[in-house]
Amino acid sequence: MSVLVFDHTTLVTFVSAAIVVIISPGPDTIYTLTESLRHGHYAGAAAACGTATGVLVHTTAAVLGLAAILRTSALAYTVVKYLGAAYLVYLGVQRFRHDENFEIRSTLSANNTSLRRSYRQAVTINVSNPKVAVFVLAFFPQFISQTASVSLQISVLGVTYAALSVLYLLIVVAFASRVRHVIVDSKRISRFIQYASGSVLIGFGLKLVTEKQPGA
Repeated sequence: MSVLVFDHTTLVTFVSAAIVVIISPGPDTIYTLTESLRHGHYAGAAAACGTATGVLVHTTAAVLGLAAILRTSALAYTVVKYLGAAYLVYLGVQRFRHDENFEIRSTLSANNTSLRRSYRQAVTINVSNPKVAVFVLAFFPQFISQTASVSLQISVLGVTYAALSVLYLLIVVAFASRVRHVIVDSKRISRFIQYASGSVLIGFGLKLVTEKQPGA
């Protein structure tokens, strides 16, 4: 479908630019990494799919015009921003409070409850970040032409971006799987990752609060 909507040069340019954005460290990457280390590659993959789902939610919002509200309404942007920041801080604090829940065991956990939680929290992290919505609304139109349906073009770009996100995060999951056995054998490294990931999530939350609305 994308071939019919976009020419080869546009697609290559979009994919190249999207990859640069995707590999930039963010809460989605940190969450996927720590879930992979804590519960194994199945949980990491579930988190990766959750992030992709969040991207598709933002894409749908852009198609429906909801993302434009976040871009133009300071109140709407602020409300979503604080909700997203609060959730990131909450997850970070949970890392500090529950040592037993962060245990990195040699036996991988792949039960449905754990996978659903990993997926659900990843979706929430992505959807509650207004920067993603504004990014979709500001970034995607640069690759859209008036020769085809705008909604269709945004949808194709959204699916492409979500697919690239999953591929990158699965690479993160694979990396975590490679080093996981080292962490299992070291209580000190395990605790370092626990508190480092908690600090980073809280840091992202505080950073989100202090940032101004793009274009304001």
